[in-house]
Amino acid sequence: MKKNIPQPLLLFDGVCNLCNSSVQFVIKYDTKKQFHFSSLQSDAAKEILLQFGETNLNLDSVILISGEKIYSKSSAILRVLKLLGGFYSIGIIFYIIPKFIRDKIYDFVAKNRYKWYGKRESCMLPNKELKNRFL
Repeated sequence: MKKNIPQPLLLFDGVCNLCNSSVQFVIKYDTKKQFHFSSLQSDAAKEILLQFGETNLNLDSVILISGEKIYSKSSAILRVLKLLGGFYSIGIIFYIIPKFIRDKIYDFVAKNRYKWYGKRESCMLPNKELKNRFL
């Protein structure tokens, strides 16, 4: 049985500038303040992934835990857009593209993200207002 995991939970590469910008986007447009966050480098994320039987930590993928399901790569992004609702939920139209094609595009961006967007020396630290939404 899985321990209490705040959900939906978005796990991301904490030193990736693209990933951090994406988290900032989610925070800005998450009007329901439903999302929780953790860097993949954190002990909390590693422990949570183990609860789902994930032993191969892949920093090249954003991971969303929603309900009893774990989403990664393009599926995680599309699920986040759906959960944000409103205009962003139109992103679900990309589900018509087969997952292997969506994930090939995702992998290409993930492979080049440090080169294109840069990398931080350490993970982002949330401000007081957001601290309770980060693990």
